[in-house]
Amino acid sequence: MLAGLILAAGESSRMGRDKALLDYHGRTFLEHILVTLRTAELARVAVVLGHHAEEIQRAVKLQGARVVFNPDYRRGQTSSFQAGLKALESEGVGAVVLCLVDHPAISCEVVKHLIGAHKKSRAPVVIPTYQGHRGHPVLIARPLFAELLALSPDEGANTVVRKYREDTRFVEVNDPGVLLDIDDPEAYRRMALQKV
Repeated sequence: MLAGLILAAGESSRMGRDKALLDYHGRTFLEHILVTLRTAELARVAVVLGHHAEEIQRAVKLQGARVVFNPDYRRGQTSSFQAGLKALESEGVGAVVLCLVDHPAISCEVVKHLIGAHKKSRAPVVIPTYQGHRGHPVLIARPLFAELLALSPDEGANTVVRKYREDTRFVEVNDPGVLLDIDDPEAYRRMALQKV
């Protein structure tokens, strides 16, 4: 069983407002990612919330998604990833499609490409690339879960992912959205101008 895991717990300090609630083509960032993962027919979707969790739950339709609250969200993204991973691991999930809420432009087609590549190759990690540049979301298989759950808060998931580079499957896609990372108001303004 494959699942989607969306990390939306951060304080969005550089943006100045919750990235999960920013508009992307008429939906919030979080809602757009949720709809994309559901359309890709993932068996489960978990959303990790922390900062302003109640406000986000009021604003976004999260029915059908498992909401995981990370009380340690101030310790960084790794703590949120681990909170979501623990929740999904207990449900017997075989791989997760990891989505960051500040990468809103993911498409159903890309998610399906990642899933297809994983099913064919059984690679522990599947990463989309656009014109040779690595993007998001990233598929991570269960054999890596224990190592990821053992990371300290100051270590990122890449610490583990890099160890498996030789076994990683890179999938070239014709979608620049995999590179779109909206971290601050300037990046958000550029995205709106480019109509990505």
